[in-house]
Amino acid sequence: MSKATNSPMPRLCQLPLLVRWSVAVLTLVLLGGYVVSGIHMAWHYDNRDGVEGLTLDDIRGHYHGVSVPSPLIDALEAGHPEDLPDRERSLLLDWLNDPTILAMSFDDFDLGDDAPAELIAVNCLSCHARNATGPDAYPEMPLEYFDDIQPLAISREINPTTTDIIAMSQHTHAPVMAVILLVLGLVGVMTRAPKALVGLITLIGAIGLGADMAAWWLARQNDTWVYAIVGGGFAYSAATGLVGLIIVLDCLIPAFGRSSGDEA
Repeated sequence: MSKATNSPMPRLCQLPLLVRWSVAVLTLVLLGGYVVSGIHMAWHYDNRDGVEGLTLDDIRGHYHGVSVPSPLIDALEAGHPEDLPDRERSLLLDWLNDPTILAMSFDDFDLGDDAPAELIAVNCLSCHARNATGPDAYPEMPLEYFDDIQPLAISREINPTTTDIIAMSQHTHAPVMAVILLVLGLVGVMTRAPKALVGLITLIGAIGLGADMAAWWLARQNDTWVYAIVGGGFAYSAATGLVGLIIVLDCLIPAFGRSSGDEA
């Protein structure tokens, strides 16, 4: 029986020029797809908690569920605005804590100066009007009309996504994401980058993906695992991007000491 020979691993830089360019373009398309996927994820989770932009509560609500208190109630209970008299603060809190009277009592003529619309106009609109100016102005959150106030006045209960949808999403994402990182890692060790570095980056991404996928289920019972979803997802995305970048650069940077005939 003949002894098997250990053939060296092929190098990307030894491949024909057009093959290297093809690998570089396909890797860029893959990385571009991940960028679009990240944007889509932000759009998908965005505003679940009633706050503009992607927040941790958006993700927590998707996997665990979360109670989002009224921003106006939170602000009043935290002592904002500081110069609001206790009696008027109490009137506003009583109004906000009874959703059945929000609309009908907002500008109730019978309440006179104690109507919520009057209290807000006197105490809040200097900062929370669309044309407000000054160092404390916050026109991005206007409180001039009931339509402005209503979404900020109601507490929200965000229920987690059902287990069948979580399972359906994971059975699609987990195999594809694992295979992509596996392929990138194998191609990455064919580059001129140190194999130990590529292996370390790939390992970090693999651990991140495993933590992310496991935390989808663990977060349903304990929302602390939401941090593992975020951290694991970031580790996987960073590893994928770094290995992909190494591959693209290795394909585009010419190898030295090669004859022109090798480029055919």
